[in-house]
Amino acid sequence: MSQFFQIHPENPQLRLIKQAAQIIQSGGIVALPTDSCYALVCQLDDKQAVERLRRIRGVDDKHHLTLLCRDLSEIAQYAKVDNRRYRMLKTATPGPYTFILEATKEVPRRLSHPQRKTIGLRVPENRIAQALLEELAQPLLGATLILPDESEPLTDPEEIRDHLEKLIELVIDGGACSLQPTTVIDLTEEQPVLLRQGRGDVAQFGL
Repeated sequence: MSQFFQIHPENPQLRLIKQAAQIIQSGGIVALPTDSCYALVCQLDDKQAVERLRRIRGVDDKHHLTLLCRDLSEIAQYAKVDNRRYRMLKTATPGPYTFILEATKEVPRRLSHPQRKTIGLRVPENRIAQALLEELAQPLLGATLILPDESEPLTDPEEIRDHLEKLIELVIDGGACSLQPTTVIDLTEEQPVLLRQGRGDVAQFGL
């Protein structure tokens, strides 16, 4: 049975953030709000939790999961970022974008794309997500909360609890989120490639 925390979207209660971090460190999967829609997250290096998250989402190892990072310096630890890409990232983070980049050796091989050795990364502009990342002092691994056979993400915390209370350890109610997921941009080639149009504006990337 999952727990249900109501956390203030502007002033997250540190006591609840610490409890949420402990649940993640104990192998739990958490539904949390972001600056796009709700996401399912777990600890980066917890193999069992990652496999459970993939099963809940109904995706295989070719589906990019996303590293939610605190800031640009953390992105640079897990992805190969040259000066040109760094400038692009700087203009769009934090924000509702997921970037596909070449993974560094810091990323466990089972988490990067099996053929391309790439990883999705983002810096969410959401105070609850940021507070949790600060408390954990490392990225979270996440995926948009879209259930198998559904085309729209779940955005209502009560509805998330109804669907997933036996499958995940915690639902964080941080209020309603956007219906739109992140905009996904592939930065592995010379020019940015739009993979999914979501909440983020793509004009700044020349797309």
